[in-house]
Amino acid sequence: MLSSDLGGGKTAFVRGLARGMGSTDHVSSPTFTVSREYRAGNLVLYHFDFYRLQEPGVIAAELEEFLHDTAAVVAIEWGVIVEGILPDDKVIITIMRTGENERRLTFSYPETLRYLFPEQAA
Repeated sequence: MLSSDLGGGKTAFVRGLARGMGSTDHVSSPTFTVSREYRAGNLVLYHFDFYRLQEPGVIAAELEEFLHDTAAVVAIEWGVIVEGILPDDKVIITIMRTGENERRLTFSYPETLRYLFPEQAA
């Protein structure tokens, strides 16, 4: 789940994530479409943006299906509205502006996902 102010860099992060996964798809904000998907080899990156929704409705069922897909990576912007269906073992990435073109990222995750962050392992 991605957290930042409006225009804070969430979609830019997803763009880098897709590229890092090997996707050559064009990544753009799903603010008006709610979701987009990007192919990367055997994986699919699902990108959700719940900024404009007051109620997740049927999209919550779609999201829940992807959360259980082992070939899926799910990136969620403005995810508070679906927090109740998100698993406990999730990574929360907070993006903070430190300057006009500078950002600081912090990662929160449970012990079960520490292997994803070996440089932070003690």
